Amino acid sequence: MRFRSFPIVILLMGVSLAHGASRFEEEVLWRQGKKDLAEGKANAARAALEGLLKEYPKEPDLHLILAMTSLKLGDAQQAEVHIRRALKLAPDHVEARTLLGWLTLEVHKDFPAAIEAYRRVVQLRPNSAEAQNNLAVALKQNGDLDKALEGFNRALDLREGYAEAWSNRGWVRLEQEKWRAARRDFAQALRLNPEDQGALYGLARVLKQARDYSGAQEALKKLISRSPNFVYWLEMAQLQLVRYYWVLLLIAGGFLVHSKYRKMRAKNYGS
Repeated sequence: MRFRSFPIVILLMGVSLAHGASRFEEEVLWRQGKKDLAEGKANAARAALEGLLKEYPKEPDLHLILAMTSLKLGDAQQAEVHIRRALKLAPDHVEARTLLGWLTLEVHKDFPAAIEAYRRVVQLRPNSAEAQNNLAVALKQNGDLDKALEGFNRALDLREGYAEAWSNRGWVRLEQEKWRAARRDFAQALRLNPEDQGALYGLARVLKQARDYSGAQEALKKLISRSPNFVYWLEMAQLQLVRYYWVLLLIAGGFLVHSKYRKMRAKNYGS
């Protein structure tokens, strides 16, 4: 596990669809589709929403929610079709463009395209902390750590209590080997959200670098109790080996010092 991108799809699920949904808000299929999707019944949601699409083929919000439904079903190709239809109908549709950024970043790994999509969202919503954070995520994934750091700074200027941005900035600072700054960011992220696994793992990495092996192990134990990820177990095993290695060195050093002391004593006292 490493630097985490913002959970765009989760964010979008809470967005109020405003471009045209009010015109069919009272439609039974619309209400049923949203309800089914919220309850995790993606197939039922798609059936209801596709039925509504026959009557409202030019509603960008309907295409957006169908895109999210397709992603829930693991159909990224169909999701992109709906996203692009939504953007053709409403080029400045913020949520659709945000989802396009997420798709190009997380599914296609096309970092320049994701940056372009997110920059457009920032232009449309310059005071959105989420938009600044998302753009910074894409910049970081593209290897531009300095610009990513600036983006996370802007996100935190807009919302100081933004746990995701604190954690994300911590990972940038970790990669820049700014250990103390990274530790402060992870600690702040965990104060705001104690369940933030990315921040906890980042803190474990920083503590390991500082040779605070017991602190790093405690952080990893918490992670393993929440998510038995193989990476966490591997890190724990490495830490235990490192700690064991240092114990052996200390024991060997003690024997060496003791041996030298006995030799010196024998030489000085002839015994």
